[in-house]
Amino acid sequence: MSDSFVRTAVLADEEPLAVMDRRTWSTLHAVTPRPQPPYDRFFDNRHRPEDLLVAEIAGQLAGYLRLVPPTALPCNAHVRQIRGLAVDTWARGRGVARTLLDAACAQAADEGARRITLRVLGHNTPARKLYESAGFEVEGVLPGEFLLEGAYVDDVLMGKALT
Repeated sequence: MSDSFVRTAVLADEEPLAVMDRRTWSTLHAVTPRPQPPYDRFFDNRHRPEDLLVAEIAGQLAGYLRLVPPTALPCNAHVRQIRGLAVDTWARGRGVARTLLDAACAQAADEGARRITLRVLGHNTPARKLYESAGFEVEGVLPGEFLLEGAYVDDVLMGKALT
């Protein structure tokens, strides 16, 4: 990804991220209904700017990845979970998702995490191929976990060791 960098999100990113999130919504990755006005805030108590890595290309937001501890339990503090990855339509095919994944793994390791996990819908073949190419492995499948547009879709649990 040329002329780009990854950084932690700031409050000023809220509206551009919200617009990107609505523009990239798809049943390929979303289990919630398509957002409708009035829109919820992008940042709230559970979705904080400091939990998001954003990628920029030439000063324009190109994508984001949300990286959080999976629980508040001390016995689970060695794990980080990806809970959202989006790349804007204009930036696809430019390595943004892979750059964000690599940055998330590096940040998680810097924070002392030993594992990083995520969930992906079974029919999201492009995302699954991306995660596999980044070293994530399927660790479990919840068959037919979601009913999306009349079809039952698997919830695929993936993980990667960081040590």
